[in-house]
Amino acid sequence: MKRILVTGGAGFLGSHLCERLLNEGNEVICLDNYFTGNKRNIVHLMGNPYFEVIRHDITAPFFIEVDEIYNLACPASPIHYQYNPIKTVKTSVMGAINMLGLAKRINAKILQASTSEVYGDPTVHPQPEEYWGNVNPNGLRSCYDEGKRCAETLFFDYHRQNHVKIKVVRIFNTYGPHMHPNDGRVVSNFIMQALQGQDITIYGSGEQTRSFCYCDDLIEGLIRMMATDNSVTGPINMGNPNEFTIKQLAELVIELTGSKSQIVYQPAAQDDPQQRQPIIDKAKAILDWQPTVQLREGLEKTIEYFREIL
Repeated sequence: MKRILVTGGAGFLGSHLCERLLNEGNEVICLDNYFTGNKRNIVHLMGNPYFEVIRHDITAPFFIEVDEIYNLACPASPIHYQYNPIKTVKTSVMGAINMLGLAKRINAKILQASTSEVYGDPTVHPQPEEYWGNVNPNGLRSCYDEGKRCAETLFFDYHRQNHVKIKVVRIFNTYGPHMHPNDGRVVSNFIMQALQGQDITIYGSGEQTRSFCYCDDLIEGLIRMMATDNSVTGPINMGNPNEFTIKQLAELVIELTGSKSQIVYQPAAQDDPQQRQPIIDKAKAILDWQPTVQLREGLEKTIEYFREIL
């Protein structure tokens, strides 16, 4: 039995990770300040004697003895990370410093949930890990994009200077149950609008592309990454390489929900990436990992979840 700390453990991905780690026989400490996380996501775990929940913000230091740390704490949707952009940067940067300092003191492995947003609006398509990105340093999305880029810098500097055992994973668009219904992300937006009979809103032409990874596949990848030996640091792309236009996603959601919603178009958001597709050759070769749940199946499960909470 390992003792494992999950920051952002009451969030969308964090709650799935906590459940999986508990099912594998570990002791799990869930850390969350509930800005975007929700106790509803973890209430079914609270009867487990090996599950502990602590309300804490990782911009402040935290002290504990654990074997592994998964650092998932940070608002990841534009609505939430733009609500308080300074706090978003603090969570990414100061949170990374605090968690890396903890990992250094207790000699724990630490995994950083980085993001495909480090690539910005890419000029290289699809995106390999070697691509340095095309990021606006002072736009509306910069608090998240540059915060995550700086966090990666900190992870590799702590590794080089202090020999901290790091793992860095760049997560591409992920969806599934426990998503916040009002997080402004395209999958949750479209499903909520379709289920409520509202128009489905596309910002821009609808020809911009995304690659959608189901949450269970992503969690499997995180666990495999943490299990690698100390020579494997990443960064490693983690996502589903199948690429869809936003319009195709909207049409599929309408079909699967049986909705009579119409698609309407609004002006594009600032710095919205036009293409997003991972090259996952490293994940395949190093982790023997690739997604198994395709978009139609994953959307059906996600729609069922949103029906329940509505």
